[in-house]
Amino acid sequence: MSPDREKKLNKLRKQLDAIDNSLLILIKNRTELVKKVLKLKTYKYQIVDKKRIKSILKNIKKKSIKMRIDPLITNHIWKNMINSYINYEKRNFKKK
Repeated sequence: MSPDREKKLNKLRKQLDAIDNSLLILIKNRTELVKKVLKLKTYKYQIVDKKRIKSILKNIKKKSIKMRIDPLITNHIWKNMINSYINYEKRNFKKK
């Protein structure tokens, strides 16, 4: 790789790192909200709301298309995020 391309690559990687840091802050904020939601749930079966999941994924697909983002990428990301938070909720659910 030429020195010019290497320089451009490093610059782009720094931009990606900055976005990753922003995402971590958003994930922390989202996790705090999920904790609050979990406290409101009385039964473990309330953790998975298939209707809400379907609605979220549908909205993400629409927004992705509108924003010209590959909807397969965003679908995969959101499904993984949803499943990760379901797992988190199941691990942290405490019966009242």
